[in-house]
Amino acid sequence: MKKIVPVLFLKDKEVYSDKKCCTKVQDDLSPVEICLRLEAAGADEFLIMDLSYDDASHDAAISVIRDIGRETDLPLNVGGSIKRVEDVKKYLYAGARRAVLDAAVEADMAMMTEVANRFGSEKLGVLVTDENFDTETADLCAENGISALFGSNFDGFYANSDFYLTKADMNIDYNAIKASLREKGYETVSFTASIPFSEFKLNGDGLIPVIVQDYKTDEVLMLAYMNEEAFDNTLKTGLMTYYSRSRREQWVKGETSGHYQYVKSLDIDCDNDTLLAKVKQLGAACHTGNYSCFYRNLAAKDYAKTNPLKVFKDVMSVIEDRKVHPKEGSYTNYLFDKGIDKILKKCGEEAAEIIIAAKNPDPEEIIYEISDFLYHVMVLMSLKGVTWEEITAELSKR
Repeated sequence: MKKIVPVLFLKDKEVYSDKKCCTKVQDDLSPVEICLRLEAAGADEFLIMDLSYDDASHDAAISVIRDIGRETDLPLNVGGSIKRVEDVKKYLYAGARRAVLDAAVEADMAMMTEVANRFGSEKLGVLVTDENFDTETADLCAENGISALFGSNFDGFYANSDFYLTKADMNIDYNAIKASLREKGYETVSFTASIPFSEFKLNGDGLIPVIVQDYKTDEVLMLAYMNEEAFDNTLKTGLMTYYSRSRREQWVKGETSGHYQYVKSLDIDCDNDTLLAKVKQLGAACHTGNYSCFYRNLAAKDYAKTNPLKVFKDVMSVIEDRKVHPKEGSYTNYLFDKGIDKILKKCGEEAAEIIIAAKNPDPEEIIYEISDFLYHVMVLMSLKGVTWEEITAELSKR
């Protein structure tokens, strides 16, 4: 499977399309926004070359890489400023799928075996050229199980590599590159519909309704309509495109507000007459400023809310509220007042209680103790500014 990999040169929190940093990818967009656009345009992975020049600029680059990793779903390959094993760790902990060593740098090759043993060969890639990828380097990569090779001319494939490197450019049609590769017999990642639009059952206006959900939480965001042109453009651009029944024209969600929807999946119902789109929503989906258009309750009965992420987020919301608005007699506020040492002590105590409870054949006790432990961990998370989204994102990479 051949993958399209735009190369971004990162320096001073800006991304450039060339190593000399002469041309910014786009002035008015942040590195995260640029990566989201390139992802929507058909990129499969990113190669980020960190051009930092001192410790401060390196830390700034790590911060940007972490932000990109949190917001995009594509694997990040990061290299350019690896001087010691700790730098590999920093890249990986920032969210990189692979840290990329440079075959032209002797120190990088000298540490290859050590970092492969420490982090795993699947966590490493190597930047190579015909000149430096000699038999010795090839053998070293093979011995350490490293197969991810990136050509250091940053253009096209290197030998039989699966990574097709290309310029990071907002005007490049990456899907067109994929089409060209498929014509040459290569298999590529493609975002195409398994059922043609002609088989959809449309309403009287020739449109199909689209229910839109948040791709992570499954929250229903809105309902809109597509004609064939809007459907095709959604597949082509990766941006949710609809047909306005009032204006009688296509519209890209977020084109005026900046609240774009990046499509993650499209499903169709059993009757072929309704689409379900799962999207990454930037900002609010609703024109009122609410995240979802469905923010007004008409009627409700009491019921237990047991969706795990929803429960975690609701409990965390209460903890965060206690931090901002202290409540007399609140145990949560007691922990915040006592500080991190008390919170850590309680986490340790509750972890020990889990171990003891696990020896009991009755599962009820361990359920109780794990709940206690998770509550205290959430207080710690709140104190340290860590969210459940960050935790689940990290877990999903493992």
